[in-house]
Amino acid sequence: MAARSLWRTRSKLLVVGTAVCGGSGAAFIASSEDPTATLKLCTNIPVRLYRNTVTAASIAFDYEYSLTGLAEGSSEKAKVKHEVHLRSAQKLQELCFKNGGIYIKLGQHIGQLDYLVPEEYVRTMRESMLNKCPVSSYEQVCEVFKKEVGETPDKVFAEFDPVPIASASLAQVHVARTHEGKKVAVKVQHAHMTDSAAADTAAVGVIVNTLHRIFPSFDYRWLLEEMSESLPKELDFLVEAKNSEKCLDNFRKLSPHLAEYVYAPTIYWNLTSSKLLTMEFMDGAQVNDVATIKKLGIQPFDVSKLVSQAFAEMMFKHGFVHCDPHAANLIVRPSPSGKRNIYGKKKPQLVLLDHGLYKELDFDTRFNYASLWKALVFADANAIKKHSAKLGAGDDLYVLFAGILTMRPWNQVVDTSVDHLVIPGTKEDLSEMQMYASQYFPQISELLRRLPRVILLMLKTNDCLRSVNNELMRGSSLESFLIIGKVSSDAVMEAKRSQRKSLMEWFRVWLEGLSVEARLWVMQFALWMLQVRRALPL
Repeated sequence: MAARSLWRTRSKLLVVGTAVCGGSGAAFIASSEDPTATLKLCTNIPVRLYRNTVTAASIAFDYEYSLTGLAEGSSEKAKVKHEVHLRSAQKLQELCFKNGGIYIKLGQHIGQLDYLVPEEYVRTMRESMLNKCPVSSYEQVCEVFKKEVGETPDKVFAEFDPVPIASASLAQVHVARTHEGKKVAVKVQHAHMTDSAAADTAAVGVIVNTLHRIFPSFDYRWLLEEMSESLPKELDFLVEAKNSEKCLDNFRKLSPHLAEYVYAPTIYWNLTSSKLLTMEFMDGAQVNDVATIKKLGIQPFDVSKLVSQAFAEMMFKHGFVHCDPHAANLIVRPSPSGKRNIYGKKKPQLVLLDHGLYKELDFDTRFNYASLWKALVFADANAIKKHSAKLGAGDDLYVLFAGILTMRPWNQVVDTSVDHLVIPGTKEDLSEMQMYASQYFPQISELLRRLPRVILLMLKTNDCLRSVNNELMRGSSLESFLIIGKVSSDAVMEAKRSQRKSLMEWFRVWLEGLSVEARLWVMQFALWMLQVRRALPL
């Protein structure tokens, strides 16, 4: 019965999707400046919707058919579930690669959800989505160049390698040399990405909403809302360029002690547009390439510390956070200053790439998030509950929120030992957390629904950083949590000082606005209150 219902749902979706796409497509083609390209685009959208529907129905049918009748908790059901997870993950991977674009971004995100998604999905996506993204042809690259600057790459640059050195979900990167002889990296958006993004988001939305109706505990609607807001910004490379410069400016002004150790490539604004981004070419090791990092004369431990400190400063002090710090976006090189640590090893410099996805934390959110992490590091249960509630977790799900942030069960979160948050990184430890996540899946979905979208992005950032740290240190390190504890504590103290300063400034301005008589009366009242306080017993 459930299977027939699933297939009926698929058929209905196909009919509706085809009608909607057909009607809107005709109007879109008629008003387009490039009818041929637009016709191709409108032809592709129903095909993607069809793929989405077939994949979603196939996965749902596989789970329903394969697991029906198997005893809960039995070894047979565990074995079959593992096989279904693996088949479904491979189907989802195939869908992401065929459709490309935002589907790749979805796959990348799934690959970072260790605490929520079965291991088979995480491993399948993580192994493929970062380094095996689809590549646009050189003809498509030339098409983007002609639309943006009116010339082909060989005319814009003295040299341009038609083979990209990297390809991501939304764009790919080519090496070039300017007419002045500067070696640069040129990020070129995949052709028609902006045109298809809205339709792709809507198509994914149909599938996610359908799966939510079939499996109520599967609720990723919040992710679609976030993508709808953030994707247009990520598709505008002028926004990315400005984010890059603002990030470095924040380190210079707010974290000067780190400014020389955090870097972003210089932007060539005269060769940059909304779909082309030309920047300084960077040599270095990918942050998870431990062997190359060691060959550069850098200790992985120092890199782990720097990554932890840089992102703690962004989250708790700057309030302007790079929200996509997976390994491919973090490059490590020896610090140009030539400084060395006490063991004679070169100090690292962290180069941040891909500045398309940033989030700004308002004062209250930043204060409560810093206060929460301070409470987590120092095992303050009351403060954990208080600030989790203020961030949206409520009084009932704060324990779960703490567990997701730290990947530790509650009894270890509130353990007062100094290393209570350190994760050994063993397979047994990971299996324990995945079992924990599976057991509380509905509650986790409810928590994700409640939390503000900016906090959901912080969770994603937290997942990325945890993954990077695990690669560098084969598990989390005590030093990283000590850094988080110190930076969050400093940020909380600074926020309180800022509040007091703002209050005093407001009082001063208010006082200056009063008449002389009123000012004298206020001062006399203040002196009287001071005398009363001194006269009261302690």
